[in-house]
Amino acid sequence: MKNIILENDEATSKLGELISKQLSKIDQSSIEIHLEGDLGAGKTFLTRSIISNSGCSELVKSPTYTLCEEYDLGDLFFLHVDLYRTDELEDIHIFNLDRKTHSKKIIIIEWPQKLVTERDFDLKIFLEHFEGGRKVSINDKHKLFLDLIKYYE
Repeated sequence: MKNIILENDEATSKLGELISKQLSKIDQSSIEIHLEGDLGAGKTFLTRSIISNSGCSELVKSPTYTLCEEYDLGDLFFLHVDLYRTDELEDIHIFNLDRKTHSKKIIIIEWPQKLVTERDFDLKIFLEHFEGGRKVSINDKHKLFLDLIKYYE
């Protein structure tokens, strides 16, 4: 587990950019990222940075009410899920997160602790407010994001 301090939104955007760069290098057909933290801690902000830095030119919307937004970028297919407003298993199954796609699939789940059944993650990030910025804990479970961890050493 790596702990870092992000002093402002620019530093959080940089983290998203670094994650995006790592995603393009990982030779795996599906990658799952879990984002935890209090309301307003920056989960959606970080997700916007990851998806935008991966080449998305459209507005990356918060899926707080839709629960899931999809972004097909050709080589990358993002599923951005926000479970804040649900804990119903049917709500999760309807998104068919484990479907096969023609491109590399990136699943980003906000509030994964609300899942009824646990899902395996590749990267888990816990964000919390800290002295005007954010304190971030990064768990690189399968060692796919080593360059990201090295950046913050």
